[in-house]
Amino acid sequence: MPSRTTCRIDSPDIAAQKAVIAELEKSLWANGLDEALLEPYQAAYRELERRIAEQGGDDRHRFIVVIPVADRPLHLQTCLDSLLTLCCLYGYGGQHDGRFQKVAVFIADDSNQAGNIASHRELAGRFDALGLETTYFGLSEQAELLASLDATERTKLIGMLGEADRASFGHKGAAIMRNLAYLKLSALIGQDEPILIQAIDSDQEFKVKVSTAAGDRDVYGLSFFHALDKIFTRTDALMLTGKVVGDPPVSPAVMAGNFLEDVIDFLHQMAVTGADGACSHHGAETHREGEAAYHDMADLFGFKPASEAYRYRCVLTGPHTDADCFAHFASRLGSFFYGEHPTRVSYYQHSVASETVQPARTVYTGNYVFRPEGLKYFIPFAGLRLRMLGPSLGRLVRAEIGGRFQSANLPMLHKRTVEDTGQSEFRPGVDAGARVIELCGEFERQFYGDVMLFALERLTAFGYPRVSLPDEQIAEAVDAAHADMDEKYRAKHQDIVGKIARLNTVLLAPEAWWNRSSEHALAVEDFAGFVASMEHNFGAQSPCYGRIQANWPQWRQDLVCAVSRYPEDRLAWAALLDERAS
Repeated sequence: MPSRTTCRIDSPDIAAQKAVIAELEKSLWANGLDEALLEPYQAAYRELERRIAEQGGDDRHRFIVVIPVADRPLHLQTCLDSLLTLCCLYGYGGQHDGRFQKVAVFIADDSNQAGNIASHRELAGRFDALGLETTYFGLSEQAELLASLDATERTKLIGMLGEADRASFGHKGAAIMRNLAYLKLSALIGQDEPILIQAIDSDQEFKVKVSTAAGDRDVYGLSFFHALDKIFTRTDALMLTGKVVGDPPVSPAVMAGNFLEDVIDFLHQMAVTGADGACSHHGAETHREGEAAYHDMADLFGFKPASEAYRYRCVLTGPHTDADCFAHFASRLGSFFYGEHPTRVSYYQHSVASETVQPARTVYTGNYVFRPEGLKYFIPFAGLRLRMLGPSLGRLVRAEIGGRFQSANLPMLHKRTVEDTGQSEFRPGVDAGARVIELCGEFERQFYGDVMLFALERLTAFGYPRVSLPDEQIAEAVDAAHADMDEKYRAKHQDIVGKIARLNTVLLAPEAWWNRSSEHALAVEDFAGFVASMEHNFGAQSPCYGRIQANWPQWRQDLVCAVSRYPEDRLAWAALLDERAS
């Protein structure tokens, strides 16, 4: 395998084509996206691949794209479609006998439903037949892998692989599923070529979302594999993370406050403009507060909180009125509880990816890439099924390898919901009842994921995990992080309670045009359903906040135990990888 950093010497022919691509890229994004240049830009990459194949001796990285999936056949198909399209448009690695030479897929299935399992397996076979080497790692294959471990190994690996038995083997959680996939890959990866492993989520696509004067565009504007190969060739990065555009990568549990502000602002605007005028909600996005404008507590992560409401950008096309926009927005409100944020969509801002590489601290588990030696960095505390495990992993990786953990501007398009239903195919911790959508399970996982993350922030400052710390010190860090999070969540709770009351006042105002005509009754009903779910999850009598408080003693014990055990988990995992690779 080549060294981590190599200096490739391009032939004049190849160097000239790379110069053409660089100039096209500059023009493509000079004044925002110039869609007329997309096809020539993609064609220039395909010409580059033709010249590389003609020269021979291609020593670039081969990519294995790992996709965990649980009961999401529609999302998985869209994800695989986007990957195949990316390979066709940009041609990375070229093809031989109709098969892509340097891109492969590894589908790790965590489904419970037999129909979805069959669909996922069928999709794997279909895309393999289309030339995209695809391995399906299903429940039986996972059970076989676990059966190959002896009792002592299984006991040592509970923190990483969980305790699932064969009767309830699906829905182990994305963290455990990733760890099982990494364990399987460790025995499959050879040493005859440089390899990069890319971990993504099934609800993502190899596109970017761009805001234009004519509306939002989801485009194949980045050649991900060319950019990643270049970065890992020119740097000694061991792990690199991108981010996402489109839907936020966080839970609605930490977005309710700012979304309520935006919905209130939307109704105020509608009350002024009236129902019958041409839609006035098509302006381009102009906010530049930073990447976490969707997060109620953005300051926790070093971002400046947004200081004002965001306007909704209508997605309807053709002639339509404000009343049409009002109704469509109302119909989308329920999707918020599945992770959409209709008013604070993230957009791609172009910069040359290789020029954006910088030290990182957070792993976006739906978009990160690592060398095979990075398989030793399993998803920590997987058995707890917390949210925020990517940021937690990032803190641990940064503490160990410092600048070899990097980030770059290579975001993927993230779509939480399926367009036809406005819901996620499967989302743990979200219960869609007859009257309200309940988030309490996800809310709890989010709160204690935050506690874990900020406890680790404290502990890594003392050298953890390289330095073994006493349980008393770990408990102190967990207690301090819990106290901080409890204070912040309580303050946000009070803020949200006030906003729900404000929203109801505006929504139910008898003089509002939507309350003066029965033709708007369905839209008003959608708003009322949204308010009811908000009230249930975030109101004064929310069972979610009560559940967090009631379960603190057990969570305290579990968090302290998991953090204390992590250094042992690392040793057990490393020993197992060494054994399986030998």
